[in-house]
Amino acid sequence: MEPLRFGCLGAARIAPNALVKPAKASADAEVRAVAARDPARAAVFAERHGIPVVHQTYEALLADEEVDAVYNPSPNGLHAEWTLKALDAGKHVLCEKPFTANAPEAERVAAAAEGSGRVVMEAFHWRYHPLAAQALEIVKSGELGEVRRVEAALCFPLFRRDDIRWQLDLAGGSLMDAGCYPVHIVRTLAGQEPMVTHATTRLRSPGVDRFMQAELSFGAGMTGRVTTSMWSSSILRSSAAVIGERGRMHIVNPIGPQVFNLVTVRSSKGTRRQRVRGGSTYSYQLAAFVAAVRGGVPPLTPPADSVANMRVIDDIYRAAGLVPRRGTTDSQ
Repeated sequence: MEPLRFGCLGAARIAPNALVKPAKASADAEVRAVAARDPARAAVFAERHGIPVVHQTYEALLADEEVDAVYNPSPNGLHAEWTLKALDAGKHVLCEKPFTANAPEAERVAAAAEGSGRVVMEAFHWRYHPLAAQALEIVKSGELGEVRRVEAALCFPLFRRDDIRWQLDLAGGSLMDAGCYPVHIVRTLAGQEPMVTHATTRLRSPGVDRFMQAELSFGAGMTGRVTTSMWSSSILRSSAAVIGERGRMHIVNPIGPQVFNLVTVRSSKGTRRQRVRGGSTYSYQLAAFVAAVRGGVPPLTPPADSVANMRVIDDIYRAAGLVPRRGTTDSQ
């Protein structure tokens, strides 16, 4: 079978690791084309990464009949617009996280995907690594007992003040760009959807959060916490924890486990530590996307999951006294 042919909507910094390198290592996918708002930048990107076709506009890339699927790493506020346009053009879509700028946008994209006959998948690459499966297996095994609390955190410093991830009009902020991960991790490990009971934030600029922490309730005595920042005293942190009646599990680096990870489980069986072996999270993600397109294998991060994640993000913003982000489709 011929490789799945991708077009990349933008020469984003994430694209080489998230798509180009995994595709080069796979016989099942190739990056055929790229387009960027600055055609010169797209040309440089294509030459550097051996991409054969450079389109002058996003629209031209979507019209390319030799492109089967689109990778959408555009700014957060543009995700919904270009995913919808890609679906209209008959393309499958691998969309970077966060899926959209807010939950109503996510609902519109999910509805369009449902009727399109095309695969739309959010790029929560952590979910496709063997570490995620191992963590869920431990929780479901009952070793920890009934789960009482789930926590996750992602903190890193974003120094450049002019970075688009700080721009309110592009749906920026730490909860969107970093916090979407711990929200997703907490929801996944809890196995159910939370209510947001409280949230605190610190701002980098009006309306734009640099730090966010939210308390969650899953009902039946289970609680949770999400912590995230792109500028705070927590300089570098990537972790998750599940606390049960009879034990607890702590995970170091659930998001980039191919670099390093450590799972520590303390229960009546004693204490054990393990590292889960595996390759790049992005390679597993690409394989899952190809399997969904070619084999009809349901992805682990479908639009319905994305809608649920965006609802929690919106609710955290509201609980912190901020308004949910806006996307370009909100005015249409």
